[in-house]
Amino acid sequence: MSGLSPDDYRRSSGFRRSEPEQRAQTITQNASREQVLAFFGLESVTLPYITPRSALRVPAFNSGVNFLIRTMASLPFEGFRRTKDGPKPLTGRLQTIIRDAPNREWSSWAARRYFWQQVFLYGRGLFAIVRVNGQPYELWPMNVNATRVSMNAWGEKSYTVSMSGSAHPIGKTYAAADVIDVPFMLDADMCNVLSPVQLGEKALQLALAMNDYGSQFFAGGGVPPLSMEGPLPAGAEAMKRAMADVHRAIDTARQSDKPVFGMPPGYKLNQVGYDPAKGQMTDARLFQIQEIARILQLPPVFVQDLSKGTFTNTEQQDLFVVKHVITQWCTALEQEANLKLFGQMKADRYVEHDVDELQRGDFLSRLQGLGQGVQNALISPDEGREVLGRAPKGGNADKLFMQGATVPIDAMGTESDTNGDNGDGDPASQD
Repeated sequence: MSGLSPDDYRRSSGFRRSEPEQRAQTITQNASREQVLAFFGLESVTLPYITPRSALRVPAFNSGVNFLIRTMASLPFEGFRRTKDGPKPLTGRLQTIIRDAPNREWSSWAARRYFWQQVFLYGRGLFAIVRVNGQPYELWPMNVNATRVSMNAWGEKSYTVSMSGSAHPIGKTYAAADVIDVPFMLDADMCNVLSPVQLGEKALQLALAMNDYGSQFFAGGGVPPLSMEGPLPAGAEAMKRAMADVHRAIDTARQSDKPVFGMPPGYKLNQVGYDPAKGQMTDARLFQIQEIARILQLPPVFVQDLSKGTFTNTEQQDLFVVKHVITQWCTALEQEANLKLFGQMKADRYVEHDVDELQRGDFLSRLQGLGQGVQNALISPDEGREVLGRAPKGGNADKLFMQGATVPIDAMGTESDTNGDNGDGDPASQD
């Protein structure tokens, strides 16, 4: 699919005048909207056609999508095994394809970046699982546009890849158990998906149309569409020459930075279109940024909108995006990968994102949190050093600590005797 031609796209931000010979001379009571517009010499508006590629030309959408893609791909992603001593990292090839490199061509970051790009642009991210002797051996990103999802009478899905030149053979079909599938939103048939571009089509179209109109307006020196009034010359050629003279006069004034240009006697120019200020274009474009943030469910600061940002609310938006956006997408991939990699009944192994890595940019808060964990016997100093990527010290640094002022509540009655207190606030008498 492709967008509009340049000429069509340039005409997409407003009504257009129809040619006089094409206008209807009469109109009926039951006329359609298009017939009414044609009767008054107008044509319907055609907004820009939106595809995932053209949607990225909207800066706010581009910013929001790229934030989500890069953030999700940057989170550490590892496999663990549950033991009686707590979770232990997986070892061997399984950990390699999960954490480091899913196959011989893709790094983990690159593969997951492509995966999330498909989710937020096309509505679905796919990984094909290649197994050897029944065990996961490689993970391959799948092109959503080249994959057809179907369902049989039993409700079992299959995924057929039909793109030539890809890493997958033409017509290769995968069972649902061998495909990690995270949709943005499933359609009612449980096979097709709805993407952010589809759901936010009108908002994206309007943003592109306003961007195009603004670029045309300022590229023309800020001169809105004009009509010439006066004794019009007879004949089409004479009219073209008169209009060309006016165009040259306007261009000469614009190029010379002089706001005044001469007009033939008896003629004047009237403004036809509205300039951006009168059309409240700035406010409308700001509103479209907020609409696009709603499409992606992001706080405005993450589409670079600080028009109403303060120190306090931007910090709260930072917390909001982790709690209500990032962690939800993490859960979607984790649970899908757990089911497809390890099976329905194998709960001893699992994959998990390390969302705490998002705190790496807030070093002070990270240190304060680790310090409180050490002081309250939640982690040992060596465990805190491990989080910071530092080597363990061993010895007492591997032990749990608690501040001396904190004691079990049932021991508080004996604390006074231990300190030599006789219970009434005075030191106990000495023999």
